[in-house]
Amino acid sequence: MPELPEVETVRRGLAPIMEGARFRRVEARRPDLRFALPKRFTQRLEGKTVDRLDRRGKYMIAALSSGVSLIMHLGMSGRFTISAGGSKKPGGLDPGRGPDPKHDHVVFEMAGRSGGQITYNDPRRFGFMDLVSTSTVEECRYFKAMGPEPLGNYFSAAYLGAALKGKKTLIRAALLDQRVVAGLGNIYVCEALYRARISPRRRAASVAGVRSERLHRAILAVLTDAIDAGGSSLKDFSNTQGELGYFQHRFDVYGRDGQLCSHCGSAIQRQMQGGRSSFFCAGCQR
Repeated sequence: MPELPEVETVRRGLAPIMEGARFRRVEARRPDLRFALPKRFTQRLEGKTVDRLDRRGKYMIAALSSGVSLIMHLGMSGRFTISAGGSKKPGGLDPGRGPDPKHDHVVFEMAGRSGGQITYNDPRRFGFMDLVSTSTVEECRYFKAMGPEPLGNYFSAAYLGAALKGKKTLIRAALLDQRVVAGLGNIYVCEALYRARISPRRRAASVAGVRSERLHRAILAVLTDAIDAGGSSLKDFSNTQGELGYFQHRFDVYGRDGQLCSHCGSAIQRQMQGGRSSFFCAGCQR
């Protein structure tokens, strides 16, 4: 599933086309994605202007001139593609690598300075879209219990230490809990723990003081580096121009089980935790 860097990459690609633009036409080619689309979905969007396009965790939020916000989640395989000037795949993407048009489920035709068409394609249909009141968006079911943004001002080493205090769960599970911090997924948790030299087998409550400070710095660094690289492309992810992210070429541990740690030379290990693979270096991470 796309994590914070991938969603932020998509948001930055969509913002120049959507912000300040009006939905000239909206086409919903099926009544549902992961969930049913909201009632009168197309009518509630058409003619409305996007005041701003934000991100919260792994969600994008388009605040509209009508006082309603469009919430969008990519799920496992969702992607947005921008078409302009007659080019369906701008950026020179090989058509053979592009998304299958039979999975183009929602199309936004935008009227504005940039114009263009935005197509949402989702083969697995695990993504979804919803409409909520902008004034109460932070209290809606998606965000009410969500923790702070890791790149925001509220997320500090002191906050992280306090959030982990007393938690009996493993540190990896605690960081994957969206109530602790928003937007982190398995890839960037594994990478951040490696940079902080903290074992994923360590209890969350033991990550305090200097350890929580190291982990805080590592989370910020790995997310910033991943956003700068356009995210990570493992299976389905590409940006709005159809281009792949490059951070997967800089993984220290994720998916590298059996390979040697670049720091100490030990073999990277893989262990199942909570039904998901955790990657780490036992030589470096304590």
